[in-house]
Amino acid sequence: MKTTKYFQEQVLRKRPYIDPSWCVDVIAAPLQRQAQEDGRLRFWGRVHDPRDANWRILRVVTLSDGETIHNAFFDRGYREDQP
Repeated sequence: MKTTKYFQEQVLRKRPYIDPSWCVDVIAAPLQRQAQEDGRLRFWGRVHDPRDANWRILRVVTLSDGETIHNAFFDRGYREDQP
């Protein structure tokens, strides 16, 4: 798993509940994938949050290579019926 310095030092510090293996799983089998204008890629996937046993949507942002993880967060605004 490749990550940016930002992901290691900022994202995981601010969101310690995010398991990096979830990011790998979301990238491997996303519900949706979308390119950003800056060339980065967004991936959405469903993950099981053990803190409360609920399923959540995790958005993972990678660099343009599609594998270097730059950001990850639970996306409360995701709707599966949108393209």
